[in-house]
Amino acid sequence: MPRVPCWQVDAFTDRPFTGNPAAVCWLDEEADSAWMQAVAAEMNLSETAFVRRLGEDYELRWFTPAVEVDLCGHATLATAHVLWTAAIAERDAPLRFHTRSGVLTCTWDGTYIELDFPVLPASAASPGEGLLEALGVQSPQFVGRTKFDYLVVLDKPERVRSLHPDFQKLSAVATRGVIVTAPSDDPQYDFISRFFAPAVGIDEDPVCGSAHCCLTAFWAKQLRKQALTAYQASSRGGVLRLRLNGDRVTLGGQAVTVWQGELL
Repeated sequence: MPRVPCWQVDAFTDRPFTGNPAAVCWLDEEADSAWMQAVAAEMNLSETAFVRRLGEDYELRWFTPAVEVDLCGHATLATAHVLWTAAIAERDAPLRFHTRSGVLTCTWDGTYIELDFPVLPASAASPGEGLLEALGVQSPQFVGRTKFDYLVVLDKPERVRSLHPDFQKLSAVATRGVIVTAPSDDPQYDFISRFFAPAVGIDEDPVCGSAHCCLTAFWAKQLRKQALTAYQASSRGGVLRLRLNGDRVTLGGQAVTVWQGELL
């Protein structure tokens, strides 16, 4: 394997050391999955992205320290940021990424990177065994399930901010992760959320783009508006500008490169 250029990018933020960090590795050729998984474990971030040219487009894969995942918003945003800021791609044309969730498109509007992702609707569901106990939650307003995650809706934002889940118990819940959300008490934002995924090696994801493929659809219906602004209330925090477009969601965010180097 030749030297591999890599970057660490804080996504869904305009300030370093906030938002959600992702590593991005540029590949000149197809790489072995076990090697990519080992690199992701070494990076020890919620996601490491591996991107390579695929004709006029790009192939993109995402790995947590433990597993490869089907969809990741913040690492896609980080990858688009790298391709444009490192002059690998021109900003005046959309980026098309071939992924395990189909073709995902990214554009640049001059301020925000916008990701075109599929809606992940949540259907009403009974809480999985041990779910509410692991979260330390009683009397949720709604519990739903997407193809990846549980959605738990609470009545007040302080209940979301004050959560201290039992991650060992939560890792036994049979989903990728658990989204917890409530309406915002800050007029800048329509809703807040947190995302927990210990089953795939991430106790709490600081800002989860793919979770907002569910949250956008849910809150657009509740609030009767198609354009929303969200805050993910992790310790690092992050802001997302969202728009529901039928069965697609636009996830808008900013990003900051923290370091760049090479894997030897």
